[in-house]
Amino acid sequence: MTTARLIEIFSAIQGEGLNVGTRQIFIRFALCDLRCHFCDSAHTWSVPSTCCVERSPGLRDFETHTNPVQLNTLLTWIERQNSPGLHDSISLTGGEPLLHAPFLVEFLPLVRRATGLPIYLETGGHRPQQLQLILPYLDSVGMDIKLPSVSGEDRWNEHAEFLQACHQAGVEVFIKAIVSSQTDERDLATAAKLVASVNPEIPVFLQPATPLTPSQQFGGIPIQAPTPAQVLHWQALTKRELKRVRVIPQTHKMLNQL
Repeated sequence: MTTARLIEIFSAIQGEGLNVGTRQIFIRFALCDLRCHFCDSAHTWSVPSTCCVERSPGLRDFETHTNPVQLNTLLTWIERQNSPGLHDSISLTGGEPLLHAPFLVEFLPLVRRATGLPIYLETGGHRPQQLQLILPYLDSVGMDIKLPSVSGEDRWNEHAEFLQACHQAGVEVFIKAIVSSQTDERDLATAAKLVASVNPEIPVFLQPATPLTPSQQFGGIPIQAPTPAQVLHWQALTKRELKRVRVIPQTHKMLNQL
């Protein structure tokens, strides 16, 4: 029986990247194989015994269900969330959704048929083999580029292969790069050249880090937002290679929204 390990399902306004401001049904998967220093979702790194499922879109009337979740059960929950005309797309987020690629291969055709909604993947952009399995079922991809000076991760080769696969498949793709006061501009220059080598028209979003409380910090490493002067400089730097570079913080946190 095909199952998924989930954190939560809910309806909300997308707060990041190209889809900012749109209404989505979020499916948040458990597990991540990265340990980014700025991660604000460390609770997704392992599999909880239960997951939370919103009954009515946007009302936060959560139920608790046992993990793992069967495919047909998840499909029923998503159909219940799908009020006519409300949502713009379904967001696959995490954690790292591509760790569930075998499940998604079966689930995505069914949920697209049941809801008629586009499928958006939010990913660390470091698992190109798993991406290939589900590319035919995706409408758009928000791909992170993990800057080593900020994330502690070094995934340049995987990022290059991943982005090329999205581009060749004709899937709408954009890049998100978290920047903090610790950002090394050489990382941004490398990221800009990587994207430009695929297509300089691919949108890139520089996302200033949201500071974490001491209890949220991974390994006790403090993450501080960059200064306005840093952000202006970095945008100018990346625009030497790229046509579309925007700076957008996490707007859902400004709204105090899950």
